[in-house]
Formats: sequence, structure tokens, C-alpha cells
Amino acid sequence: MLSVSYPQDNRNYCVFNPVQVNKIISRKNNLEEIDNTLKISKDKDEILLNLYALNVMLDNGASTDSVKELYPELSKFNNTNSPEIQVFLAGIYRKTKIPDAFGPLCAMLIRNSVNPPSDINFDPNEEIGGAILDYLA
Repeated sequence: MLSVSYPQDNRNYCVFNPVQVNKIISRKNNLEEIDNTLKISKDKDEILLNLYALNVMLDNGASTDSVKELYPELSKFNNTNSPEIQVFLAGIYRKTKIPDAFGPLCAMLIRNSVNPPSDINFDPNEEIGGAILDYLA
């Protein structure tokens, strides 16, 4: 199985290879490895796989303070036009409430409102807007 299966007509979310996700999560220095991957990778599938793994780690109780230290690498993707990357960033920012991420979330929402992503089966603004609301709560 490929590392990422993108949303399709009958599914509005990505599906990731669980073996690859578990491999990332189970590594001893997983946050450091995710950080290094995000520093150098230009491959969208690899970026998404690592962002998804980071989201799973947060759901499983990873320290938000440790994840906040990854913001310099995460922020490289703040101006992306990829709705999939936007959704995962918004999820990470929502869970960690990194103060510097609030402005980029607002910019994503505005950018998507002015130039809506096309050819997708989901609305990234739902997750982005939800993250913004969590910041404001």
C-alpha cells in the first residue's frame, strides 16, 4: 500500500499506511525524526505521513510542549495551498495552541475564502475555522 491514499468521491479524508505510521510513532526519537523529515522533505506524501503521525501522537498523549518545539519546521507549510497539509496543520495547531500559529490559521482561512481549493472532496476551512475557534475559546 502507498503511504497516502488521498480523498476520493466516496471518502473525504486521507488514508495512511498503518505500518508506516506505526513505524514513525514507535521510534525512540520520533519527534526529532519528524522534525528532520519536515526540514528536508519536498515530497507531499512524506510530509502528510509525518503530519498525520504527529497528530496521532498528540491524540495518544504526546507532550504538547515537545510538539510546540517543532513549530519552526511546521511553519514552513503555513502558506501552502495543499488542503490536505492545511487540515493537518490546523489539527496540530488546534491541539497545541502554539501562539504564533493563530495568524497563519487566519491567513489560511482568508486565502481559501478568496481562492477556494478546487477538485477536492472536503472543505479544509472546517478544520481551520475550528482551530481558530479553539484559540478564541
